[in-house]
Amino acid sequence: MNAPVPPADSLRAALAGLLDGLPPRQAAQAVERLISNYRGDTPTHAPILRDRADVAAYAAYRMPATFEAVRSALEAFAEAVPGWVPGSHTDVGGGTGAAAWAVSATWDGERPVTVLDWAEPALALGREIAADRPALRDARWQRSRIGAALALESTDLVTVSYVLNELTDADRTALVDAAAAAARAVVIVEPGTPDGYARVIEARDRLIGAGFRIAAPCPHSAACPIAPGTDWCHFSARVSRSSLHRQVKGGSLAYEDEKFSYVAAARFPVEPAPSRVVRRPQIRKGQVLLDLCETEPSLRRATVTKRHGDLYKAARDADWGDPWPPSGPTG
Repeated sequence: MNAPVPPADSLRAALAGLLDGLPPRQAAQAVERLISNYRGDTPTHAPILRDRADVAAYAAYRMPATFEAVRSALEAFAEAVPGWVPGSHTDVGGGTGAAAWAVSATWDGERPVTVLDWAEPALALGREIAADRPALRDARWQRSRIGAALALESTDLVTVSYVLNELTDADRTALVDAAAAAARAVVIVEPGTPDGYARVIEARDRLIGAGFRIAAPCPHSAACPIAPGTDWCHFSARVSRSSLHRQVKGGSLAYEDEKFSYVAAARFPVEPAPSRVVRRPQIRKGQVLLDLCETEPSLRRATVTKRHGDLYKAARDADWGDPWPPSGPTG
């Protein structure tokens, strides 16, 4: 029996054929135009992704990065809710379904999945590339306005990825409130920029106000210890670069790092990390410097040296975004 293809590989294979027949230069120009539009104001009544060529180019370019960022957030969430598996999933503003792929990569099995988006071409392409993925084969791809008029059915998990930046303040509030009312767990991912972090913090506060417990990345449900305007909390996911990535951005590296901010919260008990590494660890001779967000809540720099034994070895292997200390014996 052949081993199942990992979701990341399956997604890359599905995306590989999207640009067949579309000249590379045309695809690159479409991506550059769409990126420019996404950085501007996006009225919810005018979808940016207008047709299949737009969607194919943008999906081939952005979907792997969105998938990896959401999967990283979901993996941190899953660590904080051991034994819990979502029985149903709704992806709000999901476009071509990157978050739905990420959920299927995080938890085995099949579940009812609904992807909501205003752009019909994105939904159609999402349905097409998910056709061979058992966990997504029967997903509902449903056109819906994302904002104040949004009505969500009850579900175990709601994901909202790279959507809040497209909405007005009022629509962002309405979306987060609708997710909180409908779901047992909510995971929100935004770009890893100061503005993206600010939107995540706003959503985090609303989820806490609605009775949710923060599972990740924070080790607590208290106020964020970062003083407003001084810094921002974000993380990084490594993404394999396609030829289209290299054509649009230049360079020859086989990968790039997607920066993202996120919050994962649940209405049921969670086991957040004791602390979390919130910057890339600094490895120096005989010591590792770890910037940690801790339970108190507080931010602290920890110095782990050789005399800490196995904990030092663990620190050398620690990555940005990891829980700390690692679970299990450290000597």
